[in-house]
Amino acid sequence: MKICIFWHRRDLRFHDNAGLAAALASGLPVVPLFIYDRDILDHLPDKADARLTFIFDEVERLAQETTAAGGTFLARYGRPVEVLEELVQTFEVAAVHTNEDYEPYATRRDAEVGAVLHRHGVEFLRYKDQVVFAKDEVMTKSGTVPKVFGAYLKTYLARLTDELLLPHGSAEALARAPVPRLDPQKAGPRPTLDSLGFARKEQFVPTADLPADAVVRNYHQTRNTPALQNGTTRLSVQLRFGTLSVRQAMRQARALNPKLLSEIIWRDFFMMLLWHFPNTATEAYDPKMRRVPYRNDEAEFRAWCEGRTGYPLVDAGMRELNQTGYLPNRVRMTVAGFLVKHLLIDWRWGERYFADKLLDYELANNVGNWQWMAGTGAVAAPWFRVYSPANQLEQVDPHREYVRRWVPELGTARYPAPIVDHQFGRDRAVETLRQARLAAP
Repeated sequence: MKICIFWHRRDLRFHDNAGLAAALASGLPVVPLFIYDRDILDHLPDKADARLTFIFDEVERLAQETTAAGGTFLARYGRPVEVLEELVQTFEVAAVHTNEDYEPYATRRDAEVGAVLHRHGVEFLRYKDQVVFAKDEVMTKSGTVPKVFGAYLKTYLARLTDELLLPHGSAEALARAPVPRLDPQKAGPRPTLDSLGFARKEQFVPTADLPADAVVRNYHQTRNTPALQNGTTRLSVQLRFGTLSVRQAMRQARALNPKLLSEIIWRDFFMMLLWHFPNTATEAYDPKMRRVPYRNDEAEFRAWCEGRTGYPLVDAGMRELNQTGYLPNRVRMTVAGFLVKHLLIDWRWGERYFADKLLDYELANNVGNWQWMAGTGAVAAPWFRVYSPANQLEQVDPHREYVRRWVPELGTARYPAPIVDHQFGRDRAVETLRQARLAAP
């Protein structure tokens, strides 16, 4: 039996899935696949990983739905190029369909996979799914990469139509054309967390449903109040792993709250920038900011990581991150700015720590926002802007509800004094960055 494979990656859903819909439209039986990529998993620092637990549970959910419908869901552990080569040698595969991923590793991986599949006479077809406008679809009038979000947003909104946000009927098509059942011996067993070498670690993740309309309508008023449990939509994890489609989220936001819509569009913007400038994953976009003599004091970095800086909003944010894998956006900006400016620690140290801790970690967004705060990116806050964490606290948590939830020893002798004086840290950062820019070739 000739089949095509649909390779799930950052799209752990059957509904509104562009690539799955295209595979089903091919007329061939479609077999879903998920690969636990050892090139990623082997580098995870913690063998009890909440993100992998979440991914595993979502893959198992899809597999169980497939089994209940009489089909086979393939799940394998290994390097994707080797897994796919083995599958096309085991089964009569006409094509592999998948949705595009714009991160540098994914681009390299897909080029390698495409070359191997081509040698076996198997098509490798990729589709736009995790963004609405990708790569070079929204450019400046002169055809260059847009680096000002305001101008990008204006063009984006002018081109955004109802048709672009229509759902792909993948779940409906799948119900009409059930997944075929493969020979169990050839299909093999699905990996377990234990066989992958990991232990279960559960952290709270909102259900894969759109937020209540009331939350969305009030988003612009509540998004910067971290004490509120429903102040934000908590869509980030679902969008990161594709349990919801970006089209679903945008339809709701477009109808109810333009501020939320613009925040979702930032995802497209940062992914577009990373695709054009993949080097920015590991180095400053601005050449003048590539030789900043960061202090990189390890003891101060540990204090920041553990929430022991003596600045309540910074400490509350880091403790929430460590315990829950989540951090409200305004607090993310505050803790990041404190690290790169007040402590003069390389933004890549903070980016890597967030990568290890955030449930919703997404390379493009994380790098884009860290470089924004560091003043090093294509889109950057002015390098001389240093936010006062005390002023930020007054703005977002004036009654100390948020900080007392995470820093109960605040106001006692057990709470540390500030690790650095704000004015001293500000002046040191501005002068260091000024001299680095003057010395740059």
